[in-house]
Amino acid sequence: MPNHIFGRSTKGSLPAAVSGDGCYIVDAAGKRYFDGSGGAAVSCLGHSDAEVRAAIHAQVDKIAFAHTGFFTSDAAEELADLLVAHAPEGIDRVYLVSGGSEAVEAALKLARQYYLEIGQPERRRIIARRQSYHGNTLGALATGGNAWRRAQFAPLLVEVSHIAPCYDYRGREEGEGLHAYGLRVAGELESEILRLGPETVMAFVAEPIVGATMGAVPAVPGYLAKVREICDRYGVLFIADEVMCGMGRTGHLFACAEDGVVPDILCIAKGLGAGYQPIGAMLCQGRIYDAVRDGSGFFQHGHTYMGHPVAAAAAKAVVSAILNRGLLADVLARGAELDAALRAALGQHPNVGDIRGRGLFRGIELVADRATKEPFDPKLGVNKVVKSAAFEAGLICYPMGGTIDGQRGDHVLLAPPFITSPAQVGEVVGKLTHAIGVAVSKATA
Repeated sequence: MPNHIFGRSTKGSLPAAVSGDGCYIVDAAGKRYFDGSGGAAVSCLGHSDAEVRAAIHAQVDKIAFAHTGFFTSDAAEELADLLVAHAPEGIDRVYLVSGGSEAVEAALKLARQYYLEIGQPERRRIIARRQSYHGNTLGALATGGNAWRRAQFAPLLVEVSHIAPCYDYRGREEGEGLHAYGLRVAGELESEILRLGPETVMAFVAEPIVGATMGAVPAVPGYLAKVREICDRYGVLFIADEVMCGMGRTGHLFACAEDGVVPDILCIAKGLGAGYQPIGAMLCQGRIYDAVRDGSGFFQHGHTYMGHPVAAAAAKAVVSAILNRGLLADVLARGAELDAALRAALGQHPNVGDIRGRGLFRGIELVADRATKEPFDPKLGVNKVVKSAAFEAGLICYPMGGTIDGQRGDHVLLAPPFITSPAQVGEVVGKLTHAIGVAVSKATA
């Protein structure tokens, strides 16, 4: 059979997914895979939610598409109302796009236009963190601090300053408390603002919990509050990237709520549509929207499929399910069970350096030496072996390399559906423990 798909890799072939059954994906041969990472922290409701499918069908029966240059839609308006009703204080407007990279691009452009609208055109500089990930479009890629992803496209990327991540497993000094560490690394933001010139800085971009590039690393207590304080002091916008960690993944609809901070602009996607439709959103404070409304009156940005009625209808059904079925409480309960099970199975493993995360967003960092935290040689491809062994065992997880600096370090990210049962927590941990055992055996043979 000819294959004309240009996939992620040109090597090998993939099984065809033919059906979904709750937390499982079934391939053409009938093999079932537990979706332990929700794809990429996407499938929070699993793969066969009847209410979401019905909402999509109902919207298609009404109207599938109407360009936002001419029309709004009830589906888009209702989704925006629902998100704002549960958003952090002051968030008042929702810009609907088709995914996380688009949401971050919109945030960056809005930040720049905001300062033009209020008469501060010299503000153009962006500060982000090393080992962050904010998307694959050029603006988002430039903002992200993952060296491996940036390398071959570096000549195309705008200049962005990157400061230290909040990564206490590797960054906190001996004898240094968590809070003191958080204040110290947050202080790098102020130092970089002063180095660049406060009048030139427009935004600081950060994931409240770093996902793909470091493996569910949450900010330590006090860090984001200090970041918020610094941004306010110098008139810099704080953009929170919750594309991976938001929409209930941590047990809060918006991840920043646990840290008690309110961003100026907030980006969501992935769990917003739960995989049933491609959708993302950029949310902003009312004053930012007002500056555009009272100034030029036009946000100089847009995409053909933004505000797509079918995608919006699906997302409204997803968010309603999360809120109305008590799934945020379930995420906290299953998350605690997952954390406990991981620690029981792997907490003393000589090649597991750290187990971390919040809710159903968990990371396991693998090391060659637990005592020294020395990573495995990248040439061994430990994370790739874990992925392969887990997949063979019927578990989808999200292992990645380059955890430390884009080159060195291996971790596994888990982000199972919110409907995961206690028994399925055991299935995930059992199969992952097996896969890690296979990878370590090969690496140390």
